[in-house]
Amino acid sequence: MQKCEKCNAHFSWSEIYKSFWRNYKPIKCNECDTTHKITVPSRLIFVSFTILPMLIFGYSMPSFSNGLVTLGIAIFIFIIGSLLAPFLVTYKNSL
Repeated sequence: MQKCEKCNAHFSWSEIYKSFWRNYKPIKCNECDTTHKITVPSRLIFVSFTILPMLIFGYSMPSFSNGLVTLGIAIFIFIIGSLLAPFLVTYKNSL
């Protein structure tokens, strides 16, 4: 999990997760008030863990007889990817 570059305080999973859904809002360290912004490669990681698996499933897997089943599985893949992404992204100090 990511931590502050200045004081090494850990960011919580929920802080990082909320940052994703608030248009990659910078995270402020609770200990030293240093602001950290998500890196461009980390944005790509987030997209590759959420949107891409869902699209690959939707286009490559055979459709189930019920469209709602296909949609449900795609949404499930999206949720799992978004829950795992905070463990892999990095934030840098935004001087």
